[in-house]
Amino acid sequence: MSDPVAKLPSELDQLPDRDTEETAEWAASLDAVAKAAGTRRAEYLLRRTLQHAEAAGLALPKLLETDYVNTIPTAAEPEFPGDEAMEARITAWNRWNAAAMVTRGSKYGVGGHIATFASAAWLYETGFQHFFRGKEADGSGDQLYIQGHASPGIYARAFLDGRISEQQLDNFRQESGGNGLPSYPHPRRLPWLWEFPTVSMGLGPLSAIYQARFNRYLQNRSIKDTANSHVWAFLGDGEMDEPESTAALALASREQLDNLTFVINCNLQRLDGPVRANFRVVQELEAQFRGAGWNVIKSLWGSAWDELFQLDTTGALVRRLREVPDAQFQTYATRDVAYIRQHFFGANAELVQLAGVLSDAKIAECFHSSRGGHEPRKVYAAYKAALEHKGAPTVILAQTVKGYTLGAGFESKNANHQMKKLTIDEFKDMRDLLGLPIPDSAFADGVVPYGHPGANSPEVRYLNERRAALGGPAPARKVKHVALPAPADRSFAPLLKGSGKQEMATTMAFVRLVKDLMRDKETGKRWVPIVPDEARTFGMESLFPSAGIYSPLGQTYEPVDRDQLMYYKEAKDGQILNEGITEAGAMADFIAACTSYATHGEPMIPFYIFYSMFGWQRTADQMWQLADQLGKGFIVGATAGRTTLTGEGLQHADGHSHLIASTNPASLNYDPAFAYEIAVIVKDGLRRMYGEKPEDVFYYLTVYNEPKVQPAMPEGVEEGIVKGLYRFNTAADLAEAAPAADAPKIQLMASGTAIHWVLEAQKLLAADWNVAADVWSATSWGELRRDALECDEALLRGELRTPYVTRALEGAPGPVLAVSDWMRQVPDQISQWVEQDYTSLGTDGFGLSDTREGARRHFGVDAQSIVVAALAQLARRGEVPASSVKEARERYGL
Repeated sequence: MSDPVAKLPSELDQLPDRDTEETAEWAASLDAVAKAAGTRRAEYLLRRTLQHAEAAGLALPKLLETDYVNTIPTAAEPEFPGDEAMEARITAWNRWNAAAMVTRGSKYGVGGHIATFASAAWLYETGFQHFFRGKEADGSGDQLYIQGHASPGIYARAFLDGRISEQQLDNFRQESGGNGLPSYPHPRRLPWLWEFPTVSMGLGPLSAIYQARFNRYLQNRSIKDTANSHVWAFLGDGEMDEPESTAALALASREQLDNLTFVINCNLQRLDGPVRANFRVVQELEAQFRGAGWNVIKSLWGSAWDELFQLDTTGALVRRLREVPDAQFQTYATRDVAYIRQHFFGANAELVQLAGVLSDAKIAECFHSSRGGHEPRKVYAAYKAALEHKGAPTVILAQTVKGYTLGAGFESKNANHQMKKLTIDEFKDMRDLLGLPIPDSAFADGVVPYGHPGANSPEVRYLNERRAALGGPAPARKVKHVALPAPADRSFAPLLKGSGKQEMATTMAFVRLVKDLMRDKETGKRWVPIVPDEARTFGMESLFPSAGIYSPLGQTYEPVDRDQLMYYKEAKDGQILNEGITEAGAMADFIAACTSYATHGEPMIPFYIFYSMFGWQRTADQMWQLADQLGKGFIVGATAGRTTLTGEGLQHADGHSHLIASTNPASLNYDPAFAYEIAVIVKDGLRRMYGEKPEDVFYYLTVYNEPKVQPAMPEGVEEGIVKGLYRFNTAADLAEAAPAADAPKIQLMASGTAIHWVLEAQKLLAADWNVAADVWSATSWGELRRDALECDEALLRGELRTPYVTRALEGAPGPVLAVSDWMRQVPDQISQWVEQDYTSLGTDGFGLSDTREGARRHFGVDAQSIVVAALAQLARRGEVPASSVKEARERYGL
């Protein structure tokens, strides 16, 4: 009977075969091997052939998964350049002090994590001793993304090198006194040590990729030589479940970011249990990264396994390792040798025979502790190979035991992530295991002591000498302020004088302003336009040929629109970062650019423009990461508001991003109505973020795609624009149908595009109802609230300060009606500091598809609805007849 598989068609059937006889001979040879030596031998030969072809550069698909063994055999490991015994003592002190710090803190109930660093200690120490370049070296040094839960180990090392005191260790997670340590890597909380906030899992790996990419961007644009900067991201295998963790793997390989290394600590455990209980996470990650084009190095087994692999002449051991699920291997790490002999080696006769020549001590060592991530020689070999690999990023999959050296009560236990302390007896066992000179008398008061060999000890001298050779302490954050000169006023002038009779959307006004600023001789090259594949939507295509879209390959093709004025131009030194459809990726790019002033000593001015609905709502966690990393730049929510994007409907209609943005203390949020307001806000933002006294803030501006005539800037309104409120006009300014002097009065307040509905309502109130309305432009509800809260706080200190919004409206007659294209909660942020009667109109609820006019009538924010609401306020005060409200509704068809 013929083999049915042979009849199945494949893609090979579509390719011409110039020598069918030779092809048949190869197939016959494989059949013969399978028949004579077995299918396993045939499989082995095929794998070796594919590996050889890959190494030779033949264009064949890569193997996505290799055997469950170390990529670098013991015999191929390079010579270890350090003093292994000395480094072991240093690592022992770090292990001890990390555990002691968390345990001592547990009496205050502040928590902490011990098991993560215990498993990863050698992954960090080997890097600190031999690879991680500091800020005092040439260039910018390396960028280290430290796994958040490993922070106690990093603090312990900083204690050893003298950068952190014992008092600070005792104030771990107790910062309010001013001398504490933050729980995780938080640059805003400890800005001299931490560079990158990483504990919001998934954001670290995503940011690391875009940081490596931004390093190349600076290099290719001749702004900073970053050739010697390497990005190291330390991650957990459980963290790789986050979609952001793997979202940009293809970008990293596509752009050949060999300045990037992921080190994934594969201790097979996440926060509550196994990462892949019934599977093997290492193999899964290998396939995922290989498929994305990464170089993969597996460092799984320690040197104790060498004897086992040498005895495995049939491959039975390797096959068994590939079939045991992670949760079972975790169990082997906690059970006795008899259990391992029965359940692991008892799987087949070949393994039983192999186990027969192994001592119990050898089996215990292999299964309980001997892992590639626990041996500095194997870690060193993996790191060295990663740096030497060119043309692709590298991921190192290092297997460890979670809770290693913390004792049987911790190691490989499902609950160890939440276990916050060791007993005194457990510490004594740990001391003996690590060989630390800590006497029993040091525990006399029942408190575990910190340990330090002394500032002049061989350990500390060795540590400091190694760091000096590598460019100084690490991790470290150093900022050398470089003030940027203010751009010339001519860049802002066109917006300040208005658009005449021409209509222009505020989105276009912002783009025109930035285009002019990018021509500035002093600072123009520092602008970094970032857009997630919507540049044409925002009118930015004019930047394509002039600024160019960044691509490390340049433009290897002839663009289809090459004969057009605004053709799609890519360039190696391109200025625009057009990220494709990835708001998360664009935000990671933005963070790298926003923090270049600290990472590289090169201040950049990024602006990230996006559909406002797909900004804060989708990436608010990254906005917080930006704030934590002390980033500076402009975020621009375009096509803003709930009613200006005609026809798109619910999913595109943003009525709440200003509310989300208001939760971020570092975000200064503006909703400008006119082009000149944008000019004033951007100019002030450049001063505050990049001037002589820079502030650690960033700006969020919302701009609209609705074309309107842009007026010239009135006299003396700059302060009000920046602070958040100014009077745009009064009822007396109306050219026609001005109300009588004794007419009822009301203050109409609006932000963004709502100013136009309010101005129309102002005219209707005067002409149809003899009501005098003044119109105020509220450029920032958030900044008005921020100022008012600061005044309230000052009052608690005995300082009497009046909020700006209160002072601005002082003496303004009548009630206040606030209107915006946002939920009412946005303008209602200031209501308690407005002395007048206050009410608001907004676009609460879900969006819908309609014309602008139809949507505004639906939400009750169009000019006629504003008139009715204003009359209702005045009627409640007895200033107009109550009947006028009903009459107005009927007149306007509401």
